Amino acid sequence: MTSNQSSNDGDLTVISDRTIASSSQVTLVAQTRENALPIGTRLEEFEIKDIIGWGGFGIVYLAFDHSLDRQVALKEYMPYELAVRIQGETTVAVRSELHKETFQAGLHSFINDEARLLAHFEHHPSLVKVYRFWESNGTAYMVMPFYQGVTLKDKLRAMNTPPDEKWLKNLLSQLLGALSILHKDNCFHRDIAPDNILILSDDDKPLLLDFGAARRVIGDMTQTLTVMLKPGYAPIEQYGTENALIKQGPWTDIYALAAVIYFAINGKTPIPSVDRMLSDTLVPLSKSAESQYSADFLRSIDRSLAVRPEDRPQSVDELRTLLNLNQSNNEKNNKSGAKNYVVAAITALIMIAGITIYMVPFPSEPNNPKKLINPAEPFSPVKALEEIFDNRNRNHVITVSVENTRVRINKDQLYFKIHSSKPGYVYLLTVGTDHSNFYLFFPNTVDQENFIAANEQLQLPREKWKLTSRGPSGINHFIAIVSNHPRDFSNAGLQQIKFFAEFPLEQASQLYHNYTGSLPLFAGRAICPPNLREDCFDSYGATLFSIEEIEE
Repeated sequence: MTSNQSSNDGDLTVISDRTIASSSQVTLVAQTRENALPIGTRLEEFEIKDIIGWGGFGIVYLAFDHSLDRQVALKEYMPYELAVRIQGETTVAVRSELHKETFQAGLHSFINDEARLLAHFEHHPSLVKVYRFWESNGTAYMVMPFYQGVTLKDKLRAMNTPPDEKWLKNLLSQLLGALSILHKDNCFHRDIAPDNILILSDDDKPLLLDFGAARRVIGDMTQTLTVMLKPGYAPIEQYGTENALIKQGPWTDIYALAAVIYFAINGKTPIPSVDRMLSDTLVPLSKSAESQYSADFLRSIDRSLAVRPEDRPQSVDELRTLLNLNQSNNEKNNKSGAKNYVVAAITALIMIAGITIYMVPFPSEPNNPKKLINPAEPFSPVKALEEIFDNRNRNHVITVSVENTRVRINKDQLYFKIHSSKPGYVYLLTVGTDHSNFYLFFPNTVDQENFIAANEQLQLPREKWKLTSRGPSGINHFIAIVSNHPRDFSNAGLQQIKFFAEFPLEQASQLYHNYTGSLPLFAGRAICPPNLREDCFDSYGATLFSIEEIEE
């Protein structure tokens, strides 16, 4: 990734939905901007502060809850192909009488099958919490917390090797606990996939995302099957209707969850179930991964991936028994997770209705710096960013909203917004796609104005400079730091190279292994004013995010 200085930012194309064609993406962005509520709009006690995500079926806003003095995520039901915002008003109207029945069915499902369902299950740590929901202005809204973390898909991509059996069983134990709660009420998720599972940053626990009830109902009524299904994760019974001979049930979610484990182990999605129905060429995990995991574990996942539903485990409890997962321990983990869920306010990369949304935390837990990475381990700049994040001040909330999480090499620009709950100085560190470059992107030689006021938003890049995707393909890892005081990175070997400053990797590795300080080396040191030497605290807020560069 390179930077181009310019007098303006250029015309950025924002693409949030990863699955549709470019022309449709541009249309979606235009429709969202046209239909979104203006910044400053009040809905009950909530004030709209920004748009943080959108898709074909809804818009998610960053909002401020004036009654409880906290930031929240507010999701509005807005299927842009069916409805439109009446100009100058908050009211939503159906585009045509032909769409009225479909719009109302989706609205009913949004309230009763998504918001009400999640609110009912709010006690479970692996299910998204809903604070409140209501119907107004011809549409409906739900209010949720902010979560911090990365999707399981991105978590696995960042790993050098497949996760071990203990890690996978811990993941399964918690997700099966969530599914058990759902299945007892005869409710099925039907969209489990690596990008619909969030790994929370504070405790590495999974959160099950994207129920997308309205999306499924509208899809059923309009026959847009491709909107609903993820090939490789959807079992054969999901390719029919609810009246089909092959019924959906707990075994439907079990197949998808097993496909997630297959992806975690092999690094690729299983062959779609419709293809396997004709000719099943999927190599069982018991053969492809037999030297890496126990035979019983692999056989259990293989059985869960059976094409025919009757050949799979029929319930969560049956799969738990096959995996030798102790239910009481699982419930104990859930209780512990619930405690963390309540006290930890978190920022999140969350998937709603097939869209990528960056959300930000409102933390309440005390500072609890984590132990630094073992200096005996090989140096990794990505782990260095994680180390900075782990030792952040959790009472200092940082928001990063990324408009385009996938950029085309040599075509698209990178563009994001940083929001801070406290005043401070902004620093942006990044590790390039091939992990061979470790930069301080901001401030830089062109733009040194890095102070941000409390609850204000900083848009980067500004008019003085811009970032254009230059490859190679892969994921750029970022951390945004907002510090109480300016910071000095000279002890970490920072060197100025034309536009940006860089931490040369060979020197960074040597400095890292010789470092004995109590705070992360690459977070730098606070520069304290002479009159505040004794009362100067080296504190900062931080959040991680990523942007993927792709070949078109």
